[in-house]
Amino acid sequence: MKDAKSVATTGPVATNKKARYDYHLMDRFEAGMVLQGTEVKAIRAGRMNLTDSYARVDGGEVFLIDAHIGPYEQGNRENHEPKRKRKLLLNRREIKQLEGKTRSTGMTIVPTKAYFSNGKVKVEIAMARGKHDYDKREDMRREVDRRAIQSYLR
Repeated sequence: MKDAKSVATTGPVATNKKARYDYHLMDRFEAGMVLQGTEVKAIRAGRMNLTDSYARVDGGEVFLIDAHIGPYEQGNRENHEPKRKRKLLLNRREIKQLEGKTRSTGMTIVPTKAYFSNGKVKVEIAMARGKHDYDKREDMRREVDRRAIQSYLR
């Protein structure tokens, strides 16, 4: 039974599919998260949601805002708050790079996925620029064309 791994730990625990639709994703970074109490067990149970979340550089530190980690079912009164601000762990050089790029207009930091690496929760964040409606329509057209070509080749 020790060899069997749960589904939540083999791949991404949470993905932000809406980020690819709403933003042009550029540079990507891997960041650790400062978690408390029952948050790791809740993430292992698949109760994390990255939709509508973002990161912000504040006072030389990076924080993940509006990421929802549902309460752990077997938790007691010491259960965590679902939408609290969580600190992301990055190198000083990476933080300065993020801070410099977000000062320019239209750039934001968006989490794209969360996963386990060596038993620790990691979040992949990306520098992003918002898409216009015509960009979204063009991407949808490109995807429909790609699917049509793939079905034709089969």
